[in-house]
Amino acid sequence: MPLQKTTGAVRLFSRLMKFAGWLQTIPDKLTPPPFRLTQIGSAFWQSRALYVAARLDIATVLGDQQLTAEKIAAQVSAQPDGVHRLLRMLAAIGVFREVSPRVFGNNRVSAYLRKDHPTSVRAMILMHNSEEMSRPWYEQLENGVKRGEVPFRLAHGQDLFAYMDSHPEFDALFSRAMDSVEALTGDSFARDFDWGRFERVIDVGGSRGSKSLAILKRHPHLKAVVVDRAQVIRDAERYWIGREAPELLARLSFQAGDLLEAVPTATSDKDIYLLSAVLHGFDDETCAKALTNLAGACAGTGARIALMELVMAESRADLAGAAFDMQMFMATRGRERTLDEWRSLFNRCGMMPEEVVNLRSFAKILVLQPRQRDLPAT
Repeated sequence: MPLQKTTGAVRLFSRLMKFAGWLQTIPDKLTPPPFRLTQIGSAFWQSRALYVAARLDIATVLGDQQLTAEKIAAQVSAQPDGVHRLLRMLAAIGVFREVSPRVFGNNRVSAYLRKDHPTSVRAMILMHNSEEMSRPWYEQLENGVKRGEVPFRLAHGQDLFAYMDSHPEFDALFSRAMDSVEALTGDSFARDFDWGRFERVIDVGGSRGSKSLAILKRHPHLKAVVVDRAQVIRDAERYWIGREAPELLARLSFQAGDLLEAVPTATSDKDIYLLSAVLHGFDDETCAKALTNLAGACAGTGARIALMELVMAESRADLAGAAFDMQMFMATRGRERTLDEWRSLFNRCGMMPEEVVNLRSFAKILVLQPRQRDLPAT
């Protein structure tokens, strides 16, 4: 029985996204090429302006009010002229709104920068525009392209996760940013996939467990265990206390672990491993090691593996997919993969692709099981 749910809604979403993608090509068709290239070449002005607004936390200061640049500046310890010009530029691109001369308020876009917004993406903006993530783009991208090396490592002398291990403040920001991914993808992963067929979700690389909680809320019989690096788990165990109901948290547990070493062992076909945007950060060799470990962990049980990943088009990729892939190039040895590339990788590791579940999101869930002939002898 397929694990796909809400087929009609997913199909409609796909059509709407294709239409939205077509709309995004209109500036390329209508804008004179020299001006269009200049627009693209100066797009970093917008990202830096947005970053500063997020750093100053202007959206939270505004809340539901409309304030003058002078009042905003007083609350964020800045100069009124700079605040006015910053917000005027952001309002011109649709972030914040200028309600009258020098008076600004939040709009439906800037509201997602508020700390108190339930699906705030402020941490994501801060992380992507941090010094750690900006320097490789500005300083080492050309070297990375020429030499085939990871720009992040060229800039910082360490791979991303090793750097995070030794820089706890950035590590915490990265974790907060990953928790806000749901604001980008929505909760379609919890609605469009039939989690009700299982009894336990083993959420590998699940950070604080926000995805597991979204699934548990919809399926009261389910339990989940979140597996991640020790320092992530220490924070996660404390984070939800007082934020979610005790009876919900009683079904959620945490365990320190390393996908490249060992993961919790499955006990039956009612277990399912969830890896959300984990393998795209690995090269093929590391992916193979991770998948082999997962195959061993669910050997002989009938447990499944659900990989939630972006699947690249074979050609003419959309901007979102191509941009995510370049982010992987900048920060890791990983990549966004086409369906054929995923299938080749699965075949190499003795994995049997069972189903591709479409979501109302840019991601898909690839469902796998180890091939019986490749299971270790018991």
